[in-house]
Amino acid sequence: MSVTEPTLKRTPLYDMHVRLGARMVPFAGYDMPVQYPAGIIKEHLHTRAAAGLFDVSHMGQIILRARSGRLADAARALETLVPADILGLAAGRQRYALFTNPAGGILDDLMVANLGDHLRLIVNASRKVADEAHLRQHLAADCGIDPLPDHALVALQGPSAEAVLAAFSPDIRTMRFMDIRTLQLAGATCVVSRSGYTGEDGFEIGIQGDRAAAFCGALLQDAVVMPAGLGARDSLRLEAGLCLYGSDLDPATTPVEAALEWSIAKARRSGGARSGGFPGAEIILGQIDRGASRRRAGLKPQGRAPVRGGAALFGQDDDAAPIGAVTSGGFGVSVGAPIAMGYVPTAQAVLGTRLFAELRGRREAVLVCELPFVPSHYRR
Repeated sequence: MSVTEPTLKRTPLYDMHVRLGARMVPFAGYDMPVQYPAGIIKEHLHTRAAAGLFDVSHMGQIILRARSGRLADAARALETLVPADILGLAAGRQRYALFTNPAGGILDDLMVANLGDHLRLIVNASRKVADEAHLRQHLAADCGIDPLPDHALVALQGPSAEAVLAAFSPDIRTMRFMDIRTLQLAGATCVVSRSGYTGEDGFEIGIQGDRAAAFCGALLQDAVVMPAGLGARDSLRLEAGLCLYGSDLDPATTPVEAALEWSIAKARRSGGARSGGFPGAEIILGQIDRGASRRRAGLKPQGRAPVRGGAALFGQDDDAAPIGAVTSGGFGVSVGAPIAMGYVPTAQAVLGTRLFAELRGRREAVLVCELPFVPSHYRR
């Protein structure tokens, strides 16, 4: 008896991807474009030089409203699940946050925005069902939790992104990194944040699904805009030193191990105004104060061959037991060399430390290096 394969979901932009000649692949339960005819390298370089347009509609968009009607109550409720400062998040601003578990591990990383009368959460595609259930389990008594399955989300990334969007709304030019506003773009009401996943300046635009194709069509009329798929999105985020949930982050990894303690505000740390109060607080705050036994580090292979996620890391080329593992790796298109990230003992996460990665039955030398691999260009 054959097992029926689960049907892949399609984003509102599926037909556009097919029309543009995209190669579609399964990703997080969706049929998604991995690349277009130009290819991953050209899409990557074009995003760094001009503007790349990405469909990220598979991500989860969730509205959180306090039943009291007071935004501060929604913020306080969410702070019981994340170590970020949500209460201090100003209207029209967005912040990176982490759902944590009682062991201090990361259940997901997400973006939280203050839109005046409600919070807007953007969560990872692979975790959005679990995240919604997590929110309902813990916050439903105090908050309304409303996913937006009929909405699309697109990202316009690169140094030309501002000029492209400013042609539709001059207000775009007044936004800075992590600002978020509701704007009219090409005749559609959009929620626009100055943020992204490439290290470049750029914007993420939430829009009703039935308006998304026309909006993207209007963007693509500009010659500086090139459609880009998951392949370029991954190579760009790796160069930017950004984590991918399920590879670099998971429930067994703490924020401090992941080098993400910067996302935990002073108010939530030991001695802060609202210290702790989130899952795993004792473990996470203890690691902030005393350090963790391992650390995410940038890695530069010394040969020309990329070292991929899952490769074991060794302290010496003849050691029998690994000391860590690569979690993300590939060829850095803008760097012109292979790059990787992985977890190693904190004592060996020092810049310049020489380690060895398992590569097709041999040991390849890698050096611990600074992150990101390519400087970020956020408009602060």
